Amino acid sequence: MAIRALTPPPNEIARPDVQIEFPDNRLLIDLCGEHDRNLVAIESALSVQLVRRGNVIAVIGEPAAQTRAAEILNALYARLEAGRPLEPGDLDREFRMGRPAPFDPDQDADDQLEMFNGDHVEIRTRKKIVEPRTEAQKAYVRALFDNELAFGIGPAGTGKTYLAVAVGVSMFVTGQVDKIILSRPAVEAGERLGFLPGDMKDKVDPYMQPLYDALNDFLPGKQLQKMMEEKQIEIAPLAFMRGRTLSNAFVVLDEAQNATTMQMKMFLTRLGEGSRMVITGDRSQVDLPRGVASGLADAERLLKAIPRISFNYFTSKDVVRHPLVAAIIEAYEADA
Repeated sequence: MAIRALTPPPNEIARPDVQIEFPDNRLLIDLCGEHDRNLVAIESALSVQLVRRGNVIAVIGEPAAQTRAAEILNALYARLEAGRPLEPGDLDREFRMGRPAPFDPDQDADDQLEMFNGDHVEIRTRKKIVEPRTEAQKAYVRALFDNELAFGIGPAGTGKTYLAVAVGVSMFVTGQVDKIILSRPAVEAGERLGFLPGDMKDKVDPYMQPLYDALNDFLPGKQLQKMMEEKQIEIAPLAFMRGRTLSNAFVVLDEAQNATTMQMKMFLTRLGEGSRMVITGDRSQVDLPRGVASGLADAERLLKAIPRISFNYFTSKDVVRHPLVAAIIEAYEADA
């Protein structure tokens, strides 16, 4: 693709526009999106005007905005050229993080930390490739690869659990761990649901559903079912961790703010040789009974000075769900 600045005729706006030529019209259609929704999003975010003329897109606006819009368009087109789909989250990531390095389809999965040498970070799973969408998410992913014990703390919708499960699946498929163990406290969110019908699995599955949802995003259904039957992937309540030594495993404790101090200590001391452990939680959503201290807060206070344990924090600016989620979180924080 080629970029050139052209001076418009005297009867048009005096400011020169930036013209970007895209050689493949089929990819250009995908780049623009249905009803040009991607172009509209860029125009709205950067206060520029994008005009499509054949296989050329003209960018009209302030010079800095023109440059930024051209970077985003070129990065998204390069993604399409590499055979990658263009999803709504990809555009959001470009706005937040800047232009990534060119996609390399031949990247060796054994050299995963090499992805941190540039701006572009990818987590490869069997079903999809996951990319951090904010700088805080990128730092968090790096911490998961660098440290044997990592904490991700922040509000809902910031990708703490999703990214942790993605890294776990990536490490499993590349042979760095032998199993994945996902856990969370079976604590109701402010409601008393009473006794649930069925066997033990039926009773605890409603609490574990977010973990199943994440796994289904990264592994084909039949493969996931087989791995769970063979105990290569385990999903269990926190209470079931007592007495175990978790070796050569990638272990995630989700909703850790709802673990008591004793439960947190019990879980952290399950860490065995060759394992990695990730603790995620949101300090603003503690569902423990009044007067019961959160084990996440105690762990944060006691373990911060220990080497090889990382703490990564997220804010409402890192929310990657619907934009209203960030606004809702900010409103509650302002009222606290």
